[in-house]
Amino acid sequence: MNCSRHRLKSHPRRGSTLVLAAVFVVLMLAMIGFAVDLGYVVLVRTQLQVAADSAAIAATAANMEGPIEEVVAAAAQYAGYHAAGGKNVELNPADVELGVWDFTSRRFTPSAWSGNAVRVTTRRDSTTNGESSLFFVRALGVDSVGLKTEAIAAFVDDFSGFRPPSTGENLPFLPFAVDKASCDDLFTGIGTDNWTWDAETGKVTPGGDGVAELNFYPQDTGAPGNRGTVDIGRDNNSTADLRRQIVEGVSAEDLSYHGGKLELDDRGELELGADPGLSAGMKNALEAIKGQGRIVPVFSQVTGNGNNARYTIVGFAGVRIMEVKLTGGDKRVMIQPAKMVVLGGIPGTTDTRTSDWIFSPVCLVR
Repeated sequence: MNCSRHRLKSHPRRGSTLVLAAVFVVLMLAMIGFAVDLGYVVLVRTQLQVAADSAAIAATAANMEGPIEEVVAAAAQYAGYHAAGGKNVELNPADVELGVWDFTSRRFTPSAWSGNAVRVTTRRDSTTNGESSLFFVRALGVDSVGLKTEAIAAFVDDFSGFRPPSTGENLPFLPFAVDKASCDDLFTGIGTDNWTWDAETGKVTPGGDGVAELNFYPQDTGAPGNRGTVDIGRDNNSTADLRRQIVEGVSAEDLSYHGGKLELDDRGELELGADPGLSAGMKNALEAIKGQGRIVPVFSQVTGNGNNARYTIVGFAGVRIMEVKLTGGDKRVMIQPAKMVVLGGIPGTTDTRTSDWIFSPVCLVR
């Protein structure tokens, strides 16, 4: 009898267990479904972030010298190379913002003018690209979710000096200085226009291209016997040293004579020695780099004569050589502004700009 009563009481327990098991199975399936949807949302968000990163880098590179239309077009082009949730990413032009990135405070400030940064927002929401669909949580009445990400890319465009790049490359410096007044005129469009540089071929051909040119040799430096050649490295560089620096750039060994870097001091000045002039023997070296970008020091004054001249450097500029003629009575070396993207730059720390058309590589900052 006792055994029979025990068996009769066990049936309700088995029924309760089955109910609990069914509930747990439903909860587990719900959790798995939620996890799948959550994982998909994370995936789509990551894909949007990759598109935003790519678009921001491309737009910021275009912002170095292009108008806003080119900046927006570059952002849209590179965002479109990516898909988020199986749909190619399209940009709303309003989501491409020019601005200024403060590397110290790490803050982006939108600006109507071309600053040093671009912020790009990518979306999958009701305004752009449509919301991202969900799967299992539709049972709870949620069919889709809106997502957006942003990226900011920036570059440094004001330098107080340069040190050897971490890659071991030489700095693309020319051992010539240009006076500040002439350089200011050049970068505001004052000068001749007799040559064209083709960005696709890298060649220089006769004919104007809308970019001003300046003859920086010979120039009246105010120092008799000196026409603009400066010593970067040891004093009284030989013609062979100057030819090497023209073609290959300034080496870490050259910079070791200046404390390992060329940098303006607290007064915004750097003193460099001088060579007496530019010889015809350097013509081939200058011809070899025609059309290539180089950095030139910009001086405010020169004291002394010949080899004893001292240049007061107050800035730096990116230029390219357009024409070389070092024989006959009409000697000239023509230059025009050139965008230079270089490693090893030392960012300026004052409100006074000390470089023109020189940029660091673009990098993501947020």
